[in-house]
Amino acid sequence: MIAYAMELSGLLDFLIRMGVRLCGRLGAFGLWLMIGFCGVASAFLNNTPIVVLAAPVVRDVSQSLKLPPQRFLIPLSYVTILGGCCTLIGTSTNLLVNDMARSSGQPGFGLFDITAVGVIVALAGCAYLVLVAPRLLTGRDGREPSSYAQAVEDAVTGRDVPVGDASLFVQPRPLDLRRSLASLAVFVAVVLVAALGYAPIAAAAFTGAVGLILTRVISADDAYRGLRPEILILIAGMVVVGLSLEVTGLAAAATESLAAVMLGLGPQAALALFYLIALVLTEILSNAAVAVLLAPVAVALAESLGVSPQPFLVGLMFAASAAFATPFGYQTNVLVYELGRYGYMDFVRVGLPLNLVTGVTAVLAIPPFFPF
Repeated sequence: MIAYAMELSGLLDFLIRMGVRLCGRLGAFGLWLMIGFCGVASAFLNNTPIVVLAAPVVRDVSQSLKLPPQRFLIPLSYVTILGGCCTLIGTSTNLLVNDMARSSGQPGFGLFDITAVGVIVALAGCAYLVLVAPRLLTGRDGREPSSYAQAVEDAVTGRDVPVGDASLFVQPRPLDLRRSLASLAVFVAVVLVAALGYAPIAAAAFTGAVGLILTRVISADDAYRGLRPEILILIAGMVVVGLSLEVTGLAAAATESLAAVMLGLGPQAALALFYLIALVLTEILSNAAVAVLLAPVAVALAESLGVSPQPFLVGLMFAASAAFATPFGYQTNVLVYELGRYGYMDFVRVGLPLNLVTGVTAVLAIPPFFPF
């Protein structure tokens, strides 16, 4: 709700307009800086509206600079995914793993507990995206509409417009200074209160959201829309599914099978194998399903190996979000897939090496911060 209030106040639009000016002065480097800003923002805000707002801008600015938009749109989606892995609230996947861990009797994670590992993984992924990915993406021109107005005209006249075209969903909002400052102040206060341990993140965020409604920074109807009920229902439903796996003994059976395979392996090797399993599953199933299915397995597997479950749970957070190898593994991938007129193999060609880079980095970076 607080993030949605920031969006409605025009703050995101204002920051992106500032980014456009920066791109005009710095060229391709400015585009990469703008993509980096989107990654930082996605650590606290929902990835989808960030990409919806930024993708058409990245496309149009890159075209104005005579650069192929295809070099920047896939990295935009991937960077926002990596940014979302840097905090507990960056993605619903992290929240699900945290909830399942607490349901299994494990201590929950704090807002910034995974940030150190997340930043290391994100930096490794970003280095690959800047240095290697552009060479793997062909510079072919897409057939996308050249502007938001053209996209709307195509939609009105009935011409073929892709469902995932992000420009169709952009609603430019003028900056409302009072609402922007109020929502930003509440957001910063909530993060600080939670990070310093004065109150749980849920209590702090709820208080901040109610405060925004009472001061009429956001209406009750808009606040409800900002709740994204479909995500809340998904989280609640998947938690029940995860608990049923434990009650029926399916999680225990899967753990026994995994433990038998990993017999004789050290904790580091077991973590690497578990990460690989989660990574493969997340390209097939939804991120939420993988988080819920494997969280109880992660806890039981660690206990069977006589080590702490935390490294495995953190590994699951990263692996379940690492949907890089297909255009349909993550909603932001679908948006840029249509907007950039990519082929399926573009995601395979760029995403598989990124999975390898981030996977190896995560497996090496997790143990120093979350000892076995």
